Amino acid sequence: MIVGVDEAGRGPLAGPVVAAAVLLCDGGIAGLDDSKKLTAKRRAVLEAEIKARCRWGIGEASVEEIDRINILQATFLAMTRAVEALGFEPAEVLVDGNRLPRWTYTARAIVGGDALHPCISAASILAKEHRDRFMVAAAQDFPGFGWERNMGYGTAQHLAALRQYGATPHHRTSFAPVAQVLLV
Repeated sequence: MIVGVDEAGRGPLAGPVVAAAVLLCDGGIAGLDDSKKLTAKRRAVLEAEIKARCRWGIGEASVEEIDRINILQATFLAMTRAVEALGFEPAEVLVDGNRLPRWTYTARAIVGGDALHPCISAASILAKEHRDRFMVAAAQDFPGFGWERNMGYGTAQHLAALRQYGATPHHRTSFAPVAQVLLV
């Protein structure tokens, strides 16, 4: 009953922060690794297998929540929602990173955990795939920002579009590059 937790989307200027929690199935899943080290095609295959064979939960914190409580607290909120979505209380939670939410669960923060513990690797994949799908869909409504490629990160294209078109409802107004555009 050891659950892995990881998040996606702490650094971008737009979109929610997403966390996933995964209890691996018996026998595990071959080929798990940090989502950033896998190709999009491989992540998609692993995501389907994880969802079919494991217990998993997804949690999000919205742009409004990020702006209201800050990105760290919003990340902790998304992680809490992901663990709660599992529908059971884990014996232990392993979290990628160096900080933990204030939980009643037994938990450990593990720097680089997404490359060390398969349950965290699985959570890394689910969180990234879920958030990437959100950003690709948002790009359809707000073309020009390049979200289908940059996933909301502050690339040159994204920053240029932000200056040209202004902030969208998906932008984090508490993040400096967005706040600066709103002041102009």
